Amino acid sequence: MRWLAKLIYFRILGWKIVGNTNFSKDTVKKAVIISAPHTSYHDFFIGLYLRKIIGVKTNFVGKKELFTWPFGYYFRAVGGVALDRTSGQNKVEAIAGFFKDKEEFRLTLAPEGTRKKVEKWKTGFYYIAQKANVPIIMFTLDFENKQNKISEPYYLTNNFEKDMAYLQRFFKGVKGKIPEYS
Repeated sequence: MRWLAKLIYFRILGWKIVGNTNFSKDTVKKAVIISAPHTSYHDFFIGLYLRKIIGVKTNFVGKKELFTWPFGYYFRAVGGVALDRTSGQNKVEAIAGFFKDKEEFRLTLAPEGTRKKVEKWKTGFYYIAQKANVPIIMFTLDFENKQNKISEPYYLTNNFEKDMAYLQRFFKGVKGKIPEYS
């Protein structure tokens, strides 16, 4: 299936991979991966092609209702982990706990928290990485240049403003599938 992913990603769609092309998979078994801008459901499929080509296992969290029949098997197979989103629970703690339970866990999140344009990123990804004591790897969903640019692992300094400025700079000028949402 890897050859099919390469055919679609490189030849048919015309995308390329720039930067940390293996997500440091041999040295970083646990990380929070942030991808932006998240403007379309197409982003999910670009991410699936990318990880298949590179051969890196990544995960995502979804509401537990997604993991029932008929789609539950598929979502688990592509790295999904069910999250109970009922109120009164500390989701950062719950998600950070997934890192403790697994030998290899790279959690992919969209810092915008939605596919629409936002003025500010949600900060849960930051606190999850901090609580789990794992680095953040950034990758772009750059539809204008048809590329995924991947950063080296970034280890938080625990200076929130400095860290967020550094992380957001990586995505400056990147246009998503729906540019007005970028």
